[in-house]
Amino acid sequence: MNPVFSYLHYFFFTVYPYICMAVFLMGSLARFDRDQYTWKSDSSQMLRTGTLRWGSNLFHIGILFLFFGHLVGLLTPHWFYEGFISAAAKQRMAIYSGGVAGLVCFVGLSLLLHRRLFDPRIRLTSHRTDIAILLILWVQLVLGLITLPFSYEHADASAMLILADWAQRIVSFRPNADALVTLAWPYMIHLILGMTIFLLFPFSRLVHVWSGFATVGYLFRPYQVVRSRRLNVPAGHNLPREPGSGV
Repeated sequence: MNPVFSYLHYFFFTVYPYICMAVFLMGSLARFDRDQYTWKSDSSQMLRTGTLRWGSNLFHIGILFLFFGHLVGLLTPHWFYEGFISAAAKQRMAIYSGGVAGLVCFVGLSLLLHRRLFDPRIRLTSHRTDIAILLILWVQLVLGLITLPFSYEHADASAMLILADWAQRIVSFRPNADALVTLAWPYMIHLILGMTIFLLFPFSRLVHVWSGFATVGYLFRPYQVVRSRRLNVPAGHNLPREPGSGV
C-alpha cells in the first residue's frame, strides 16, 4: 500500500474513531451546559406541513431501525449468537431488513431534503447547518444502500465479521485497522462518513436525539401523587372575602 494511503488508513480507522467519540460526548455535554436554548430540532411544521408528516415519519422509522440494527449487529460478539443462528444467516437477515429500512429512510429523507431545498418559505428559515446535515445523512444513506450488493456477494459473511471485529476492538480500546484493507471502497467511505456524523453531532440539530432517548425515562418514573390542599381555619373564624366577590 502507498505510504500516504497507509497513513490515512491508520488515521481514519485507528485514531479518528476516538476523536469523533470524544467530540461527540464532550461536545454534547458542553452544549447542554452552555446553550440549552439551542437544544432543539427547530421544527418547521408551523410554516408548512405538506410533505413533512410523511417525510418525517418515514425518516425516523427507517433511521431508528438502521441505528439499532448497526449497533446490535456490529457490537454483538459472534460467539453470542452462533449457537442459534449462523453468521451467513445473520448477514442475509441484515441485508433484507436493512435494505427495506434503508429504502424507507431514503424516501423520507429525500422528501425532507426536497422540502428544505425547494420550498422558498422553508429554505428562507433554514440554517445552513440544517441543509448540510441532511445532505450528509442522504449521502451516508446512499453509501449504505450501495454496500448491499457487496454484502450479498460475500455469502460467507466474511465482510460482516471483519466489520464487527473492527468495531468491537474500537470500543474495547484494542484497535486493529489492518483487516479492513481487504474490504471494498463503499465500506470504507461509509465508515468514515458515519464517524464524521458523530463528530458533527454536537454542533447540529441532531443533539435533540439525546432528548428523544431521555424521554424513555418517563416510562419508569413513579406516578405523581396530587393531594387536595385543605385550609385549617380556627373555629369561629371566617375565610377572608375576595375583593369584588360581592359576598
